[in-house]
Parts: sequence; C-alpha cells; structure tokens
Amino acid sequence: MHEVRAQVARVPVAFDPVKRVRAKDAVGQRVHLRGWVHRSRSSGGILFLTLRDRTGTVPVTIRKDAVGEDLFQAAEHVQLEGAVAVSGLVAEDPRAPGGREVRADQIEIIHAGEPFPIFKDQTEEFRLDKRHLAIRSQEFVQMFRLKAALLAALREFMTEEEVLEVTPPILTGNAAEGGAEAFQVDYFGRPGYLAQTAQLYLEAMLFPHERVYAVTPSFRAEKSRTPRHLTEYTHLEVELAWCDFEGLIDFTERMFVTVLHRLAARCPEELRALGRDPEELSRLTAPFDRISYKDAIELLQHQGFPVKWGSDLGTAEERALTLERSSPRWLTHFPVEVKAFYMLRTPGNPATVEAADLLGSEGYGEIVGASCRETDIDRLTERIKAVGASPADYEWYLDLRRHGSIPHAGFGTGIERILRWVTRREHIRDTTPFPRTPARHTP
Repeated sequence: MHEVRAQVARVPVAFDPVKRVRAKDAVGQRVHLRGWVHRSRSSGGILFLTLRDRTGTVPVTIRKDAVGEDLFQAAEHVQLEGAVAVSGLVAEDPRAPGGREVRADQIEIIHAGEPFPIFKDQTEEFRLDKRHLAIRSQEFVQMFRLKAALLAALREFMTEEEVLEVTPPILTGNAAEGGAEAFQVDYFGRPGYLAQTAQLYLEAMLFPHERVYAVTPSFRAEKSRTPRHLTEYTHLEVELAWCDFEGLIDFTERMFVTVLHRLAARCPEELRALGRDPEELSRLTAPFDRISYKDAIELLQHQGFPVKWGSDLGTAEERALTLERSSPRWLTHFPVEVKAFYMLRTPGNPATVEAADLLGSEGYGEIVGASCRETDIDRLTERIKAVGASPADYEWYLDLRRHGSIPHAGFGTGIERILRWVTRREHIRDTTPFPRTPARHTP
C-alpha cells in the first residue's frame, strides 16, 4: 500500500465539501473531496463509490484506466468506512442521487480500514455495543443534525423572549425530587447527587434576572424500561418571574409553535428522511387542547383502565389520552400527592396543584412538565416534610422565600422526548448518541 501511494501525487490541499457537488454550477468543474466510503462496488474496470463527509454523500466513479492498475486494485480493497481523498470532474448523471457524480482521476487512500462490523439484520443489543460505530449511519447523521437545530432554535427563542441562559451545577447536595430516583455519589465523604433537575438553582437565579433557563444533563435512577425513558437526558428548564398558570401555558405553547415552525423551515430534508412531513409541524397552532386530571381519570375508567384519584398515570394511560390526536394535549391540575413538593396548590382547591404536563400527540406521552411554584415558606416546609425529606437540607432553598419571594412558574422538557415525538421514533434511545438506560452505561 505504501508503494502504491508513493506513485501518486497527493490530492491538493484545498478540499471541497460534498454539498458543492450538488450545486448546479458545479457541473464541469474540478473538485477535491475527502471523506469516508459509504458504499462500494466494482464492475468492468469501474469502481463505484459513495463518499460521505459532514455535508452529505456523493457518488464517485473511478476508472481503472484513469488511475492505473495498482491503485485501482488498492482502492477496490478499501473497506466500508475507509477514508479516502479523490479529485475529478463533476458530471451530470440522471441515474445518480441528485443527478450528479464525480468522475475521479485521482484517489489517495488515507486509511483502508478493517471490515466494518455494522450491517443489516444484527440484533439491537449488538448495535448498542457498537454504538460508537453505528452512529455513522445516515439516519443518525440526520437525527443529530436535527437535534442541533432544535437546540439552536430553542436558544434563539429564549434570546428573543429575553430569557437568560445560566449554568447551574450538576453535582448537588440534596435530591430535588426524591432520593429514590437520584444517583448518589461519594462527595469527599459526604453524600452527593447527580442532578435530577436544575430547577431549584434556576429559582435562585430568577431573583436577580427574572427570566432564566438552562440546558443541562439530568439524571434519573428510575428502573423504567419503557421506550420513553433514559437515565441521562438533555434537559431544557425555564423559570419565569411574575408568571401565573395561564402565562406559563401561553409561554410554553408559543415556544413549541415557534420552534417547530422554524425546524420545519430549516430542516425539511432531515425531517423527511426521519419520517416526518415538515408541513405537519408548519400547521401546528396554539392553543393546545386541555383536559384536567379529574376528567382524565373518568375518561380512562370508561376505557377500562384500573385508575382512580391519586393514580400516577404512566405510559399506557398517557398514550390512551392522545393516541387519536394530531396535536399535543395538556393534562392539568394533578393531586398534590403525586407531584413534587415545590408546586403551588390550586387557589380554591387545595387538593390539586397548579401543574400541567404536555402530552405529545399520537400517543407519545409527556414531553413537558410545568407548574407554578409554592411561595409560602410554611406550606413549602410542610410539603418537604410530607415527602419524607428534612427541611434542614433545603435551608438555602427556603431562604429564597424569606427575601423578596414573588409569584413565579417554570417548566422542564427533555430534548430527546421532543425529538422522539417529532421524528416518530419507537424508542427514545434513537435520539441520543450514547443512550444511558438501567441496563447500559457503555460505550
């Protein structure tokens, strides 16, 4: 191989992105590409490659008489995902994807590679074991481009709404939503936890800034083996000062509609490739339908679900509430006992809290959890005790109610859950590069 490379002049350094080949004015121009072999076959002295780089894929044809016998044979032995650089002319070809191909007269083998272990009909467990290689597939490429665009659009919306991005800690000294679902670590001889939520810290940041948000990893030690649960996920959380229940619902709906419209406009190719018509997102409008927890229980009972007041609605119940719907639906006003200690009791009905979960349409379940926050220190202390926690562990949080406490509200949403709903994925693990579940924390 080294002898073959020595016979060939190196491909020029000024490399072009693959996307340039797809431009109409590229036909007849000479381009220099480098990337990885996505597909390969040879026939009758012609090597047909599909080359990929960060901008996409392009067909490349290499004739034996153009590059010589030795180099042609060496190129034939490049494995899938081997790295090469090619130079040649862009030509029209109606049989090629995009109607153009590169007819190469130079090829440099950067790394021929070993036989690639990922192919069709392998088990999901094997693909998860080889996740570091499986994420090279075009499906994952499209997914993670879409994920980046979603995060960018969310940050753009927050900037327009004058919501400040802040950086809360991931290591904490107390479990925000219950110790049983928190990962505990040894923090220099003291108990520490991986953050389940940044909310308590966002509430502290709210007082000097009024409107704050964070995008952080969150961790849940739930042994849930459902298609919508991860033990580590990307969490967008927002806290808004001077905000009541209706204002919270309005802000969240406006965010979803704005961001999904932009995603449809900016990423139509990715959405179509992943199974979602961008027009479906473009047609999304607010307000979304609402159903109270009380009415949901009655509806589910009528459908045969063994639920009652105080039941914690799970995947099956949430699916039943939205399966036939084409837009998200709010589930509102839960019993106090099934929600977190920091949620505000409903004025005039202390049995419920001013909280709402946004359920994805078509049965995809919860994608947002939102609530107004309790501002009375006595009621907050009472709820902390009721969930079996010590108020002393939350002394710093209670301090926020002693010094200028104000009405405020907030919400959290899992980026991976949004993506699962948007792309209609069966399992949430397909929305993150290296999924963490109760059964897996490698690679």
